[in-house]
Amino acid sequence: MRRREFIALLGGAAAWPFGARAQQSSTVRRIGVLMNYRADEPEGQARVMAFTQALQKLGWSEGSNLRIDTRWARTDSDLSRRYAAELVQSAPDVILASGSANVASLQQVTRSVPIVFANVVDPVGAGLVASLARPGGNTTGFIAFEYSLAGKWVELLKEIAPNVTRAAVLRDPTLAAGIGQFAAVQSTAPAVGVDLSAIDPRDAGEIERAVATFANEPNGGLILTLGTAARHLEQITALAIRYRMPSVYGLRNYTAGGGLASYGPDSSEISSRAAVYVDRILKGAKPADLPVQAPTKYELAVNLKTAKVLGLTIPQSVLTRADEVIE
Repeated sequence: MRRREFIALLGGAAAWPFGARAQQSSTVRRIGVLMNYRADEPEGQARVMAFTQALQKLGWSEGSNLRIDTRWARTDSDLSRRYAAELVQSAPDVILASGSANVASLQQVTRSVPIVFANVVDPVGAGLVASLARPGGNTTGFIAFEYSLAGKWVELLKEIAPNVTRAAVLRDPTLAAGIGQFAAVQSTAPAVGVDLSAIDPRDAGEIERAVATFANEPNGGLILTLGTAARHLEQITALAIRYRMPSVYGLRNYTAGGGLASYGPDSSEISSRAAVYVDRILKGAKPADLPVQAPTKYELAVNLKTAKVLGLTIPQSVLTRADEVIE
């Protein structure tokens, strides 16, 4: 291009409307989000809100320099695969995924689009990353907790309900996470005088029968691990109340849904930290160079409504430590 033509072009550009100049100079980045919740579930909404608010603090604003496409796969494997394909086809710069199944679905359709996961229980055991320190590939993120945490569930159950001498642990034996969590509970239970039984539910009918059978003997309690079994949360909390069994869970929203008590990671905090990784990837970082991180904040929640129904008095030592008390 000749010098005069170039100068004329610059002069013409100076006369363009501001909006047109901004459009020419800025790029809208695209993020896909694949959640393992229904769109109307408060917990899922809270996680997405924490993620988007953290992005805003980092300078990313939807409708300005960012577009976010969100899909709600619940715990439906068919929806997970379908939405994973849709999001990848939309050519995102990075995808945020919640839950192991959603990450696996995404990895089946792309090994190049960066994936940042949040609240995954055991990404190494599930084969999603090579290691925590060096995840490799196109995937990294934030785990829900370290296995040793699961041992605190049986300790909490015994502290809240000292008469409990038996506990049924509902887990998913097809997941490495379900096996690992049960092992952690199993290693702690003898020290607090609790015998364990494993319930491996495949559907609602099996849960109903297994819990009813377990409840035939006295002094029983329930522990719900994180994973596939959590899709039956409403049924499990209802059964615990029906059979008057104290129950402990791994996430605060389980307690908000009627469970007696929970101890686990602050899921919204994990989502906020995931936004930091997304920001770094948008600025050029590669997932393989970002180590998988563990939670830094845990929360204890107690539901006094459920305690009253069960005829339990929550010890003051527990109430003092609680981050949330539902009355």
